[in-house]
Amino acid sequence: MKVHKYNLILIIFLLGYFQSYAQGNLGDRLLGAAAGGLKALTFTNEDAAALSLQAITKLDAENPVAAKTDPYNIRLSRLFVKHVSEDGLRLNYRVYKLKDINAFAGADGSIRVFQGLMDIMDDNELLAVIGHEIGHVANQDSKDAIRASLGKQALLDAAASQSGRIAALTDSQLGQMGRVMWSNNHSRSQENAADAYSYDFMRRHGYNVNALESAFNLIAKGDNGGGSNIITTLFSSHPDSAERAATAKNRAIADGVYKPYVKIVTPVKVKAPVKAPVKAKVPVKKRPRKR
Repeated sequence: MKVHKYNLILIIFLLGYFQSYAQGNLGDRLLGAAAGGLKALTFTNEDAAALSLQAITKLDAENPVAAKTDPYNIRLSRLFVKHVSEDGLRLNYRVYKLKDINAFAGADGSIRVFQGLMDIMDDNELLAVIGHEIGHVANQDSKDAIRASLGKQALLDAAASQSGRIAALTDSQLGQMGRVMWSNNHSRSQENAADAYSYDFMRRHGYNVNALESAFNLIAKGDNGGGSNIITTLFSSHPDSAERAATAKNRAIADGVYKPYVKIVTPVKVKAPVKAPVKAKVPVKKRPRKR
């Protein structure tokens, strides 16, 4: 907090200095750089949410989204419906009908889950991943990712509150932000914090916390080539999935709630073949023989 305060004082001092003594183009550039730094410091959660919403809207338009009546959407709705206001956050969710094993979150509270992930996980494992993504939103990791993306594109000043130019970002710039969210580029510490949030989320709502270990073990199989041929993008840049599974297990052991997780297998209801109705035989009247 003190560092932030001193940075702000330094920038204000530089502004006054350059404004008083800057001459020619060099002075103008230095003054602009100092002013830009001040704007960058004012990049707020609201700014990040507004930009995230625009990027998510673009992604939704460019990818196959499950319809309301789609079985995948119905399943996710059943799991997610009571968490749309989780931890004071305003969350929304959709399913991408893609084979990728992935899920991601935006700073605006948008959470997108992929069909490929839903195909390999049962409900509890899926809830563990949902809790992890909610953790990224709650911990403002998505805001940090957007800020980093803007910084790489030299656009942070344009997106800061004082500029009033959030809507001026181009389609390609929004696409870049969408790719940043999609790729789950978070630091190791952010991932560990989101894991811890997921564990607390599962326990708080009475879900089986051991599903978190199971979910990471599934992803670890994909990381090691032991799963499907689909390239696993979820947690691809994250800490080792097997290590994270072990961390979740050790925490459950410490809490006295560990049991080897047994996946919930939803039985497939097979309809019995419908037999055609048997027609009753009509007795044939015998004609009397002629004598």
